Amino acid sequence: MSAASVPVSLHDLTRAELGALFARWEFSPVHVARLWRYLYWECVASLAEMPELPAKVRRRLADETRLHTPGIALETDSSDGFTRKYLLRLEDHERIETVLMRYTGRVTACISSQVGCAMGCVFCATGQMGYTRHLTPGEIVAQAVHVQRVLRAQGQRLRNIVLMGMGEPLHNYDAVMQAMEILRDPNGLALGAERITLSTVGVVPGILRLAREKRPLRLAVSLHAATQPERAALVPAAKKWPLDELMAACRTYSETTGRRIFYEWTLIEGKNDRPGDARAVGRLLQGLPAQVNLIPLNPTAGFAGAPTRTEASHRFQRILAEEFKIPSTVRQRRGIDIAAGCGQLAVAEKN
Repeated sequence: MSAASVPVSLHDLTRAELGALFARWEFSPVHVARLWRYLYWECVASLAEMPELPAKVRRRLADETRLHTPGIALETDSSDGFTRKYLLRLEDHERIETVLMRYTGRVTACISSQVGCAMGCVFCATGQMGYTRHLTPGEIVAQAVHVQRVLRAQGQRLRNIVLMGMGEPLHNYDAVMQAMEILRDPNGLALGAERITLSTVGVVPGILRLAREKRPLRLAVSLHAATQPERAALVPAAKKWPLDELMAACRTYSETTGRRIFYEWTLIEGKNDRPGDARAVGRLLQGLPAQVNLIPLNPTAGFAGAPTRTEASHRFQRILAEEFKIPSTVRQRRGIDIAAGCGQLAVAEKN
C-alpha cells in the first residue's frame, strides 16, 4: 500500500501521534483515551464498535483514517494442544502467518515483520519463499491485537511477543520499533520490554543501532555456526556481515546496554551438533553475557537436513555448561505438525 492517498491506519499511530491528530482536529484529548482503550484493551474491529465516541469523532475518523483487521484466511490447531497458527490476509491480499503458543503460566505470540524474507537462510521456509515487502507498523501491531482479541474472549491476556515469524525484523527497523512502542504503551496492551524478544539473523547495522538507541528489548541472534565458511553456507547474510563483524557488534551491544544476548543455534544432525561444534561456539562466546538457545531443526521442504537427536543436544548443553560456564536451553518443539515451528512459517501460494 504505497499510494499517498490511502488514509492513515489507526494501528500505525502511537498514542502521542493520535493525540496530535485529535488536537489538530480540535477534539478533546479525552476522546484519544477512549479510542486507545477501544483499539488496545477491547480490541474492536470497527468504528461502529465504539459507541462512547461522539458521532462527529467517528465521522472524522471514518473520513480520514482507516481501521483494518486482517482477515483470517486459515486457522490451524496443532495436535500438541498448545499451538494455533493463523494465516492472515492483509489489505493488499498479501498473507502472513502468526502463531499463538501456550506455555505454563503464559501465552506467547510469534509475529511477522515482513511478507517473506530477503535473508535466504537455507533451512528456513520463509527464506526459501523469498521477499515480497515490509509490513507497516500497523500490520505488525494488528497481529498482536488479533491474538489478544482471541485471548480476551477466553478471559486471558497476551503477555509475551517474539519477533520470530516471517521476515527479518532489523531489515524493517523503523516499522518494527514503531510497532513495539505502540504495543508497550501502558494504557494499551502494556507489554513489558522484557517480554518482547527480537530475533535477527545478524544484521550488523541494526544491532549497532539498537545499542545506540538502547532499545529495551531482548535480543536474540541466530548464529548456527561458529566459523565464517560454515555460517555463510547456512546463512547467506553472513557474506555481507561476516562472523567477526557480527561478534564485534554483539560485544558493542552488550557493553553499551548491559544486556545479555540470546544466541540461537539450530541443531542439524551431523552438521553442527558434534562436540567440536559445541566447543567452537563456547570459545566464540566465552567472556560475553550470553545464553544459547538450542533449536532442533524443524523440517521444511527446501532443506534435506535432519534434527539432531536428543542425546546429542544434551551433550551439547553439557559441554557449554561444564567447559565454558555458558547457560543454554533446548527449545520446546511446538506446532511442528502444522508447520508453525521455528523456521517453518511460509505462504506457498495466494488464494
